[in-house]
Parts: sequence; structure tokens; C-alpha cells
Amino acid sequence: MPIRIPDELPARRILEKEGVMVMGEASANRQDIRPLQIGLLNLMPNKIKTETQFARLVGASPLQVELSLIKITNHTPKNTSQEHMLAFYESWQDVQYKRFDGLIVTGAPIEQMPFEDVTYWDELSKIFEWTQTNVHSTFNICWAAQAALYHFYKVPKHELSQKAFGIYRHNNLSPSSPLLRGFSDDFSMPVSRWTENHTSEFPKNKNLDVLMESPEVGPCLVSDPDHRMINMFNHIEYDTDSLGDEYFRDTEAGKPIALPANYFPHNDPKQSPENRWRSHAHLLFGNWINELYQTTPYDLQDIGKSK
Repeated sequence: MPIRIPDELPARRILEKEGVMVMGEASANRQDIRPLQIGLLNLMPNKIKTETQFARLVGASPLQVELSLIKITNHTPKNTSQEHMLAFYESWQDVQYKRFDGLIVTGAPIEQMPFEDVTYWDELSKIFEWTQTNVHSTFNICWAAQAALYHFYKVPKHELSQKAFGIYRHNNLSPSSPLLRGFSDDFSMPVSRWTENHTSEFPKNKNLDVLMESPEVGPCLVSDPDHRMINMFNHIEYDTDSLGDEYFRDTEAGKPIALPANYFPHNDPKQSPENRWRSHAHLLFGNWINELYQTTPYDLQDIGKSK
């Protein structure tokens, strides 16, 4: 089954060119099934690119998915037009009465700030609490993953002396996990962050399970079943050119930035990078959506009533 997104959303044209099945509202309404309701709380500066990245992964599922774009209520993005936000996004304040099978919370380039100094920290804290009654499973990405661990467990983040930036090898620590079904023992993915978490500071009496880890950049995927959350510290959703875009942007702005590790062939930024993580990105999100389908209540009103 295809993904259901607004007809005029820019991601739609991109996905259709890539062969991803996209469904219009009229076609979806003719099908006598309940589509999975997945929300995307988009905190990234480039909203359109992020929408496309996650819609691509969610849309590869054989299940029908309806994707809702959500924004922080009183936060005005600087890098996306107001017209786009008004046309395609709902504020959390307006959707908080709804229930979702799944919610994706993206990262944000603010990890060097204390959590409490983020202008929308209070609302994000309310959203994390709201997921416990209104969302069956939440997938937090990068800064959002750090924020969730801090909100629920007070796990601190630590600033790095140099940005973790590049393509890093990771180990599969839990091959029996439904989320890692079909994963190889060793795989690579993009990393782009100034902070890290230490597993030694995870509470010992809680049910946090490290599923992926890198010898170089630490924990990557942490399951939190007590809160029905998955926390991913890295960017498996990135496009082939995402790290390059960050590198060239900072270089042109005169900011100190090292070449992304293991990214450009022969460390030559004039050469085009190769994507070595795309298949694992589709596999991870496909496994997550399959778990949603297998475990979520059929009646949306029953979501959140039991853990």
C-alpha cells in the first residue's frame, strides 16, 4: 500500500519520481481499511528535505500510512516559508486531541544548548508526556532522542571537543530484536552531532536496551519499552548528499568544520559520495512500521490505555 500525503506537498513529486507509491485522498477513502496514523514532529531547519526523507522511508511499507506533519505551536521556523507551514502543518496544540499509531520526532541543530534553554522545551516536555496516552510508539531522532532520555531519566548529554561527523560503522548488539530483523552484524550510517550520551549514565534499574553501537561514536539506537519509545542518536534517514551539504554550507560560512569521516571517496570533496546506509534505513523503518501494525490497537481510541 502507498503513503497518503497532501497532493501539493513538494515531497510528493520527488517520491513519485523515485517510484514510491503515493495515494491521493479520494483513492484512500475508497479502501475499507484503517491506515496507520503516523505523525512527524519536524524540528529540523530544512522542513521540506526532512519531510521527504521520512516520507520516503515510511512510504516504502506495504501498509497504507497516513502521514501528518506537526510543528511546535508557537515556534516560527526561519528556513521554511510561512505559506508552506500554513498549507501542510498543524501545531501540536491543534492535534493533541488525536491519537497516533506512531510519532517521529526529528533532531534539531541545538544540541549544544542546555535543554531548558531551548525556547520550546516546555512544550516538547508536554509532548513527551502526551505520547504516553496518545501515541502507540514514538521514534526520536538525534537531539530528540537525547531530549527524551533527559526528560524521562535525566540522562545528560556531553559536548564533544570535535563534532562527530561522517559515516561510521556500527554493531548490531541485538539481532533478535524485531527492529533489527534482517540487519547485518556490521553496518554504516551518517552521524552529525556535537554531543554524545554515555551508556554508563543510563539508569541501571530501568529497561533501556542498547540495540546499536559504534566503537567510535558510541550508542546509536536505544529502546525504551517502558515509554514505548525508540531513540536513535544518528541520522540513518539522511540523503546521500546531506553530510556534504552540511560541510559545504559551513565551509562557505567560514565556520571551522572537518571533512566528514569516511564520506568522500579518497577524502576528496570534489568526488561524489556513495550511499552505504540506504538499505538499512528502509529495513529499520519497515521493521518499526511492521511492529506498529502488529501491536497497535485497531481502535485508535484504545491507544495509550495500556503499555
